[in-house]
Amino acid sequence: MVSKGTPARHFGVEEEYLLLDAETGLPRDGVVPLIEALPGLQAELEYFESQLETATPVCSWASEAEETLSTFRSAASREAANLGLVLAGTGLPPIGGDVPGTVTSKPRYQTISRAMGNLTARYYSTGTHVHVEVPSRDIGVEVMARMARWSPVLVALTANSPISLGIPTGFASWRYLTTMQWPTAGYPPFFADGDDYDTVVGEFVRSGILVDTGVVNWSIRLSDHYPTVELRTADAQLNPRDTVAFAVLVRALVSRCITETELGVLRRDPHLDLVKGAPGQAARNGLRSEIVNPLSGESVPAHAAVAAFVEYVQDELSSAGELERVEEYLARRRELGDPATLQLQRFAEGGIHGLLDLYREHSA
Repeated sequence: MVSKGTPARHFGVEEEYLLLDAETGLPRDGVVPLIEALPGLQAELEYFESQLETATPVCSWASEAEETLSTFRSAASREAANLGLVLAGTGLPPIGGDVPGTVTSKPRYQTISRAMGNLTARYYSTGTHVHVEVPSRDIGVEVMARMARWSPVLVALTANSPISLGIPTGFASWRYLTTMQWPTAGYPPFFADGDDYDTVVGEFVRSGILVDTGVVNWSIRLSDHYPTVELRTADAQLNPRDTVAFAVLVRALVSRCITETELGVLRRDPHLDLVKGAPGQAARNGLRSEIVNPLSGESVPAHAAVAAFVEYVQDELSSAGELERVEEYLARRRELGDPATLQLQRFAEGGIHGLLDLYREHSA
């Protein structure tokens, strides 16, 4: 799809993948030879040697991000197959997550491993992170607060880790629950301004609670390296087309929040405990039943909440030329179910080999 409209805010996507043995489905080390087989592509080490990361360049158009991610996935999937591996777009390994992973050679990851011990020994969490530019860190923390009421929708749309240790977990995103182990977890508190944010994060590091600012694991945070807010709730996605559609939804939401801030629109804060709890329900239900509207505290059908969300950011999507892309994305979700549902169906039909086939189909 060729984007039309006015270029919107710059954005970028970081996407992580699991490497699974093509015969057993277990996580298997292989990232080093895989990266060597992908010269010229943005292939990076992640925490374990059974994980791989890539990132788009700074993008103006969704079509740029989709081309980058699709090209990368196709090449990485092909080279992974040559190594007896499957490149899997899923938030957690469906089997084998009880076995400690091999930490990659990055000195920072080795430091985290020593500091966090057993907390990260089996931390196979594999996600999709969306960066959207903001004018300043002060506006960035305001955007984070204004996005809070939509956090259950953002979790439900991207829930994609329903199976762990060989059994359905009863959650569409079990990965979301595993992230709650961290000292900084869930939706962050509301901050007065950018300096307040930096002070709080700095205290976490100075006290030794966190190794560095990069280990801040809130659902959304300010980037240390880019003028962006970074949403971290999404599981790794089955399909790069869905990844990008979700990313432009996030961009539209950030843009709407910035506009409201600049116009002085009164912010309506839901109770922070509700903001922290409501995404947990969304992680359990995905799009299959109801999620909480954290502003009203009422449970509503998930697809109704999604429709309200899209209506809220419709002008931003239209001006960027991305409304059709998002409508097609949501039509697929209504027809096929969320990605967690697709995984559960394949697992019920074909066990681990059914899941491996599903991962291959969406990465080819």
